[in-house]
Amino acid sequence: MRRNYAMVHDWIVPDWPAAARVRAVCTTRRGGISVAPYDSMNPAAHVGDDPAAVNENRALLNNALNLPASPVWLQQVHGIDVVNAARVHGTPDADASWTSQDSVVCVVMTADCLPVLLCDRAGRCVAAAHAGWRGLAAGVIEQTVSALPARPDQLLAWLGPAIGPAAYVVGSEVRDTFLAHAAQAADAFTAAAGGWHADLYRLARQRLARLGVTAVYGGEFCSFSERDRFYSYRRDGATGRMASLIWLAGE
Repeated sequence: MRRNYAMVHDWIVPDWPAAARVRAVCTTRRGGISVAPYDSMNPAAHVGDDPAAVNENRALLNNALNLPASPVWLQQVHGIDVVNAARVHGTPDADASWTSQDSVVCVVMTADCLPVLLCDRAGRCVAAAHAGWRGLAAGVIEQTVSALPARPDQLLAWLGPAIGPAAYVVGSEVRDTFLAHAAQAADAFTAAAGGWHADLYRLARQRLARLGVTAVYGGEFCSFSERDRFYSYRRDGATGRMASLIWLAGE
C-alpha cells in the first residue's frame, strides 16, 4: 500500500498488500543536510559523518514520517541476532528487530546490503532485518522469521534497495558458503571475471521460500548503479546509509 507522506523526499514506500496499520518506509540519500560524501539524508552515526548532521537527519526523519517514537537503532555486526525492539535499551549489537507492540519503530541501515521488512497479514507484528551476504548465509532471515509470533505462510516480506547482481562480484568462498547450505543457491550465481555475480535478492527469496514465506515483494533496485538515489559502500567507500523502517500504528 503506497502512502504519500514520504514521497516528497523521494523515499520508498513498499508496494505490498500490508494491513493498513503497518507503516513502512525506506529512505534514499535525498532529503537531509549532510555534505559530501554523506550527502544528504545520512542517519548513520558510525560512518564518519558530522554527529550534528546525523542528529539533524534523524530529527528530520522523525518529523517527516510523524513517527510515534524514535526508531530503535541497532549496532549492526553482520550477524544473526534478533531483538525485541520493545524491550531493548541503548543500541544493541544485533542485525534484526521485531515488535508486536504499537508505536515501536524497527529500523535497519544499509548501503549495498539487503534490508528485509516483514509483517503478518493481520497487522499484528513487524520486523526489519539487515542481510548482507554474511548474515544472509548465516541465517538472519531464518532467525527473524522464527522470532515473529506468526506462521511463515501468514507473513509478507519486502526486499529493499541492495546491490544488484550485475554490480556484485564475489569470490568462490562466498558461493561455496551458500551452496553448503542449499544446492539451489547455485541459481543465484553466474560466472564473472575474477569471481561470481551474486544475486542477493534471489538468495533471500530462496531462504524465505524454504521457510514458507512466499508473499515477497520489492527487489527491483540496485544501490550501486543508482548513484544519485542510493548510498553504496562498494562504489564509494566513505558514504552514508539508507534506513528501512517499519512499525505498527495504533488502531
